[in-house]
Amino acid sequence: MAIPFWLTKLLVRTRLARFTPRARRLTDGGTAYLKYYSDRVLAAPVEELLDPAFVPAAPNFDVLDLNQPTPDAPAARGAVSVGRTDALCAPGRVPVTLPELSKAIADRYKQAGRTVNPATDILATHGATGALAAALDAFVNPGDRVVLFDPCSSLFNLGVRSRHANVSRVPTWVEDGRLRYIARDFERAMRGAKMLVLSDPNNPTGASLANEDLEHIAWIAGGYGILVYLDESFAAFRGERTRTFAAMPGADRVTITAGSVSQEFGQAGMRVGWLAGPRHLVRACQLTANLSAPYVPPVCQQAAAKLLTEPMAPEAAQRFRSKRQYTLDRLRAMGLEPEAPSGGYFTWVPVTGLNLDGRAFAERLLREERVQVGPGVAFGPSGVGHVRVSFATDDGRLREGLNRMAAFVERLRKPEVPAPKTEETSETAVKEKEQSEEKKPAFSRA
Repeated sequence: MAIPFWLTKLLVRTRLARFTPRARRLTDGGTAYLKYYSDRVLAAPVEELLDPAFVPAAPNFDVLDLNQPTPDAPAARGAVSVGRTDALCAPGRVPVTLPELSKAIADRYKQAGRTVNPATDILATHGATGALAAALDAFVNPGDRVVLFDPCSSLFNLGVRSRHANVSRVPTWVEDGRLRYIARDFERAMRGAKMLVLSDPNNPTGASLANEDLEHIAWIAGGYGILVYLDESFAAFRGERTRTFAAMPGADRVTITAGSVSQEFGQAGMRVGWLAGPRHLVRACQLTANLSAPYVPPVCQQAAAKLLTEPMAPEAAQRFRSKRQYTLDRLRAMGLEPEAPSGGYFTWVPVTGLNLDGRAFAERLLREERVQVGPGVAFGPSGVGHVRVSFATDDGRLREGLNRMAAFVERLRKPEVPAPKTEETSETAVKEKEQSEEKKPAFSRA
């Protein structure tokens, strides 16, 4: 017999829900994680989702499946046989992530000192954006408070606000390529929050968190029992390798990490990302993903798995470091003072010295020079006077874009000189003066 939702919430709040069979089924035995689950997860029809009559298991190849929901593609159309993984799958029963992809992701984390069970702790998603959507749906309710660093990815802010949650921002700055913040401000923002959402390296500044700051964040989040959503999509572009955050004391049980093949491998069109963390957290994300974006195409997962076994070559990393330095040198030659990043492929450039805010600078640069940069206001209140410049494009377009930007900045610095009068303009003025003289009344002297 189903119990009313208000009673479910009361049982969760009083921690009595952990004694109910439904809570044990929903969390796969991890009832201590119930306090993190959103209303959407708590209200999910878990009995039906775990019932093979509603969500049948994907059969093995030796089973004659007369219940498959999609037809086989004719061989003439170049169909790829990868097994049936394109149906809604129940959390904890049927893997929606191909084993080869799970293993490739788990192996990556193992090299960084983090142990992840590929069978239960990883979920393939529709890119890092799909990972964020699944996590927010799984854990954030309207009225909850989510902490963001300022500036940060615009998707973080938009995603949180679209769930009708409240945003608390922690101001940051860049110092020697590191992302810095005031510990007191961070701790104040974290009290009573539901989740911290951040990326490392940071987008848009390209700054990375130092080990001591990662330890501080892990200590505060673990002590307050606050979930940490960490996007490491740009980790391959990190300057110095730091210890993995989720392996730090206190962080492993409250951290869910997102990754993607879009940034490191330039394969955004593949739409493959993932979430990794304690299985009881991943389970809730799988449930919400099933209700909105139930599967990632197996062919894409297979291609992503192959990419992940071939990490970025040293020469590719060196090429990005060279492009970063080239971009910084060009911007400084324009008289600008970009923040020097230690990772990522962005630079954070203040433009207030040109008597423009970031939005006006970006709009005029696009209109006058056909060059697009990111207005800083999209990344938080502190970005009003900044623009984000990316050097991810090819060398030729980067060089030409910076050439046009330099010409634009030079025009902004030069005061406008009035155009000289042309001969035609002078003759017209003379004629107009003569006509006005003729129209004047004649006065006679007595």
